[in-house]
Amino acid sequence: MAVADVLKQIQENDIRFVDLRFTDTKGKEQHVSVPSHVVDEEWFERGHAFDGSSIAGWKGIQASDMLLIPDPSSAAIDPFYDEPTLFITCDVIDPTDGKGYDRDPRSIAKRGEAYLKASGLGDTAFFGPEPEFFIFDSVTWGTDMSGTHVKIRSEEAAWSSSEAYEAGNTGHRPGVKGGYFPVAPVDSFQDIRSAMCLALEELGIPVEVHHHEVATAGQNEIGTKFSTLVQRADWTQRLKYVVHNVAHQYGKTATFMPKPIVGDNGSGMHVHQSIWKDGKNLFAGNGYAGLSEFALYYIGGIIKHAKALNAITNPGTNSYKRLVPGYEAPVMLAYSAKNRSASIRIPYVASDKARRIEARFPDPLANPYLAFTALMMAGLDGVQNKIHPGDPADKNLYDLPPEEDKLVPKVCHSLEQALEALDKDREFLTRGGVFSNDWIDAYIELKMEEVTKFRMTTHPVEFDMYYSL
Repeated sequence: MAVADVLKQIQENDIRFVDLRFTDTKGKEQHVSVPSHVVDEEWFERGHAFDGSSIAGWKGIQASDMLLIPDPSSAAIDPFYDEPTLFITCDVIDPTDGKGYDRDPRSIAKRGEAYLKASGLGDTAFFGPEPEFFIFDSVTWGTDMSGTHVKIRSEEAAWSSSEAYEAGNTGHRPGVKGGYFPVAPVDSFQDIRSAMCLALEELGIPVEVHHHEVATAGQNEIGTKFSTLVQRADWTQRLKYVVHNVAHQYGKTATFMPKPIVGDNGSGMHVHQSIWKDGKNLFAGNGYAGLSEFALYYIGGIIKHAKALNAITNPGTNSYKRLVPGYEAPVMLAYSAKNRSASIRIPYVASDKARRIEARFPDPLANPYLAFTALMMAGLDGVQNKIHPGDPADKNLYDLPPEEDKLVPKVCHSLEQALEALDKDREFLTRGGVFSNDWIDAYIELKMEEVTKFRMTTHPVEFDMYYSL
């Protein structure tokens, strides 16, 4: 959509406000609104000034001035505000040099796309994420000197079978690991997911499927179409926005936490990806599962750098409560066409155009701009250095004898370990100036604050383990 089209849309729909949106390092969308009467062609070029010093992990107060430059192709009418509002995704520009801000995730993703073209290896990277999420009735938590607690309430949860509800307890609910995928009334979220899908379609995001996921207590998934790296990251942010707000409209609460409940499956974000050049899918070939040598080297790069990638694709302390064997968690760094215990899967497809790989260890806590770019940079390093991933793993990796198990590399077991790996293995990210060492240092510092906070907080399970000793 061109600037003229956006101005026409504002006029024809009696838009009262324009909402400028950008994503911070942690992956949360931020916004500021301006009256629509200030928006003209010059405004799109001039941008909107804001203070970047209050954004976690960004510049200090001594160098805080930033510009939001709206991308007219991203404009859409917000479906949730009372007043007619158009929202636009923005790039964060450093006014000192007029370039994308070094720590702006969307600018990093744009530099990643530019690097791909400059490398000569390809011209387009396609991504298709599958973020899972939970919808609860309510959630409460608290941590202070007197203690700590968390309580999830969900009428659909297996643990709610003995609850007395005002309208009665219907008894229809999925058991533990029983949510994939019985019809209603066991699946109680059909209408909410449908409303989410209709909102996504209104925003121009094609929906391909929606369904209940494996876990009890409202684990769901909405599958949307693949697209180019930056646009697909934009769409992922909008999907999260829609899921959160539609759930809110229904009096529910949605979360993309990887492991909000104990003892059942966590939420992953499997990331499908392929590299194209001159209209040709470079992942298609005559090798294993129809893959090319290019694709195998790409897999080799992801496996080689997986522990460093974990810091970006699994960026929370909670992420590593999902990455344990036994709950379909892809902890084994191997690849396979059928084996879902492997961290990289090659989906069955009907044509070479659809040939792709699926990285299964990322989770939906990840900032999509950073995660997709980092995955691509790792894969391209594999291609550039001809890193072969070895033989595929076509047997259940969870049932390997100990002597075989120790030979298979695994993802990190904690955020701290992942940050240490990122600190040591960063060169593949900094090629072409895509990520900078300054960004990596700031990211590690920001995330270590979370590690330290978690490490210092007494956990209820510690009372169970140690109180009477």
